[in-house]
Formats: sequence, structure tokens, C-alpha cells
Amino acid sequence: MVRRAAVVGAGSSGLACIKICVDEGLEPVCFESSDDIGGMWRFKESPVPEQSSIYRSLVVNTSKEMMCFSDFPMPAEYPNYMHHSQLLKYFRLYAEHFQLLRYINFQTTVRSVTQRPDFSLSGQWDIVTINRDGEEERHVFDAVLVCKGPNTHPVLPLSDFPGHETFSGRCLHSWEYKDADACRGKRVVVVGIGNSGGDIAVEISRSADKTFLSTRQGAWVMSRASTSGLPVDMTHITRLNNMLTLLLPKTLVNWTTERALNHKYDHGLYGLKPRHRFLDQSPLINDDLPGRILQGAVVMRPNLKGFVESGVVFEDGTVEGNIDAVLFCTGYIGKFPFLPPALSEGIHEELILYKRLFPPSLQHPTLAIVGHFRTKGPVMPIVEMQARWAVKVFSGLKHLPSKEKMLEVIETERQRMMKSYPCPRQAAFQVDYIPYLDFMAKEVGVLPNLLTLLLRDPQLWVKVFFGPCTPYQYRLTGPGQWAGARHAILSQWKRVAQPFKTRAVPELKTKQSVLTLPWLLTFGGSVIMAVLCLKLSFQCFRVRDIRLTG
Repeated sequence: MVRRAAVVGAGSSGLACIKICVDEGLEPVCFESSDDIGGMWRFKESPVPEQSSIYRSLVVNTSKEMMCFSDFPMPAEYPNYMHHSQLLKYFRLYAEHFQLLRYINFQTTVRSVTQRPDFSLSGQWDIVTINRDGEEERHVFDAVLVCKGPNTHPVLPLSDFPGHETFSGRCLHSWEYKDADACRGKRVVVVGIGNSGGDIAVEISRSADKTFLSTRQGAWVMSRASTSGLPVDMTHITRLNNMLTLLLPKTLVNWTTERALNHKYDHGLYGLKPRHRFLDQSPLINDDLPGRILQGAVVMRPNLKGFVESGVVFEDGTVEGNIDAVLFCTGYIGKFPFLPPALSEGIHEELILYKRLFPPSLQHPTLAIVGHFRTKGPVMPIVEMQARWAVKVFSGLKHLPSKEKMLEVIETERQRMMKSYPCPRQAAFQVDYIPYLDFMAKEVGVLPNLLTLLLRDPQLWVKVFFGPCTPYQYRLTGPGQWAGARHAILSQWKRVAQPFKTRAVPELKTKQSVLTLPWLLTFGGSVIMAVLCLKLSFQCFRVRDIRLTG
């Protein structure tokens, strides 16, 4: 019987895990190496070894309604895309509301997590920690939730670039970067066009004499603001769009999306055009990069090839001299030195995880690695759902497939993802946002039934199917149902509008159409659902006929 659960880390993932353990009747004990909650979202003036690090100006790339916890909406007055300091305030509100701080042991570092000698019978774990006084303590737990973020061990690939030993400038990783003060009047090269690379290049370009952004593949660039200035994730991450992406030819979706993006600014002209198609990899979310390129403040360059004494060489043979600094935004490697080495079974000693959560090699599924994935969408709702599923598995209410089946699923999903992400390590990290959430929600028993919802509550169905896939959808029914979920969904656009209401503006009077949009959407949705049900029924009859005639 699982009673006590260890939670390693008190960032956003750890807080969610603590709360869900309490909800499910477990006794969580959280170990946090720092002196506060927040994890990577807690800004520190200087980076701390083996801890996440962010820069001073960081603003989130996912909007408040999409990234909030499923039973605790962010305050209506919060901006839709907030500064990291405001997100940390939200975590404090969450922790205080659900009284989570009493479960956290601050300034306590986990040294090791090992299986107990009788693990084959008990499934229990021995955990050794070091407290704030430097004293070693030993604990026994029935289950473990590892919530240590992956952005703790930066990858600085200097050995890949000849000449770095004699380069007169400074080389550093984005993990060390805090602000652009040291770049004032300098010539700087930023390597990597992920979200960090784009943000940092833009910020540095406002202080530096010249900023070069080096990229191996390029990127499709999207603004945080979509149609009518609404949050882009709320207009794009919908069940309707997910269904259309699955039903329509991939080539058509890519062509349509890329055409729209190029209509705003030609990615080829701006030097941004990537080698991959839009659906293949995550876009770069950045509001300012094209404008800085337009002004000449950021100069696009191909992949870095090497260094000369006071400059750099790019793959097209271009040489830029008098370079003062090269800043690598080249990602991180996920390391968990406190876990048993046997769990790192990958070719590069990476963790092999079923559904990016459970090590398949364990005889008892009493350990889960939370938040160890990449997706085209907000992270926090997935982390919360991972925790809800993991606790059900710990408690024996849900069961995992056999080890052989889990390994088969892992390999199948990796092969599928490698069509978009050629690097096996990157492919193993990726999950599809709504399908992954829905899979776990089905396991937990909280997946909304769209047909039932359409028949019983068409107004809500319209919001769920056509509107943004906000986390509240997974609190409408089943275990952990929240009475405020329906209202949260129906009022989500009001909370989006609230922070804009800082000035009264005149309203133009327009005639109201008898056929209002909700009724049109409900009718259209009914047709769509009917077609899908007929298609599914046809497939079922076809399978039955094949079996009968086989």
C-alpha cells in the first residue's frame, strides 16, 4: 500500500505533485535544494551550479489561461503573457491557497534515490538527503516523483568548433546570461535560434554595436499575438485544429500555415526560412526578431563553423572579426545523478521513459520522472496531468503494460517523431500536446466526452471543441472534478480581456444577427460530430466484416 511519496523539487512541477498527492490521500514530503519555491522561474542574480537559470527580462511564451493549473485560474488582472516575477507570484498564491508549503523541506538536497533491498516485494525506495546543516538523513518512501527540471546542465559544444582555444573573446552559455549590460557597444554572436536564442539576440541587439544570430536550420517565427491581437496559443491550440491537422493532408496544412507566416514577413528574405516544414518542429515565439532584422540590428548568419583569433567563421565561409563574445543557446542535457544508473538505459545514457514518465525497467512502477519532455504547447498542464496519472499508478488504481509492450511503444513513438526530429535524443523527448493530454486524461478517467457534452450542454461544448484547449477541460468530470471548471471555461475570454481594460474606448453599435455565432458553431459542430460518428461506425462494421469473412 502506497502511503508516503517523495517529491524532488518545489518548482511548478513539484507544487502540482504535492497538491495531487494530498488530493489522492498520500503523504507527500518534498525536498527542495534552494530556500524557496519556483524552480527555474525564481530569478537569481548569479547562476547556481546544477540549478536552472533564467535571464532578467524573461517573459513567458504561453498565455495565462493555457498554462495555469486546472483548478486554479490565474487572477483576471494578470497580463496574458507575464514577466517571470509575476508567474512566481502565481505559484505563491497556488501554494498558499492549497497549503502546500508545510510539505516542503527547503535547503535539502537529494543525494541518492535507490531501491530498497526488498524492492521486489515492497516497491519502496531509500532516499539520502543533505539538510541545511550539512547533515545526512535517510528516509524510506513508497513512491518517488522526480520534479527536477531538465535545464540544469548546459551543453556548451566548444569542442565542435576548431580555434576556440585561441579565441580572444568570451564564450558562454545562455545559462550564464542575465542581461545585456556587459554587451553594450560590443560585437556579439548568438548561436541557436530556439526561444532563448531569439529573445537574447533581440535584447542584446538593443545594447550591442552589432549582433549576429547563427542558426543551423532556421525557424518559422510566430508572434505571441494572433488574430485581433489575441494570444496565439488560445487561437491555435484547439480541439478543432487538432482534428483538422489529423484529417487534412499534412502538405496542405504546412502550405497554408507557411503562406500565412510569409505573408507577414518573408522568411526567405529575412534569412529565417528553415529546412523543415512548419508542422515538423516547434516554431520560434518572438514578437521582435523580424523587426530587429528589418532595422539591421540583428544580422542572420548560417551555422557557426569555427573561430579565428578575434573572430568567427560561418559555414558559408563568411568571417566576422572583432567579436567580443559568443553566446551559445544550445540547450541542456537532462541529468539525474541521484537516480540509479540502471535507469539511464539509452545509447547516450539518457533515461528511457514510457510515455515520457515511467522507467519501464522497474519491477514496481513506483517512480516517475515528471516534466522530462518537449511539446508545442504549455508545459504546466501536461506536468499536472502526468502527476495525476502517476499517483493513480502508484496507488494501484491504474496499471501499466508489460515491460516488453512499453519498450515497443517507446520505440514506435521515437521512430514516428524522427520523421520530424532527425536527432534520436530530440525525437525521444517530443510529445503531441492535445493527444498526449487526452491519453493521460483517459487513463485518469477525466477525458471530456464530446458527444455527451454536445447533447447535455451545447454552450459548453462549443467552448470546449472550438475554443482553446485550456486545462479546465480536464476538471469537468471524473476523479478530481472541480465545480468551478465549467464557469472557468465560459469566462476564460473575459479574463483574457481584463488586463486590456485600462482605458475606456467608444463602442460602435451594430445590429445583432438572429443567427448568432454560438448557434452557428453548435450546428456546424453537430454536423462534424455526426460525420465522425458515422465514419467510426463504418470502420467498426468494416473490421467486423473482415473478421467474419477472414
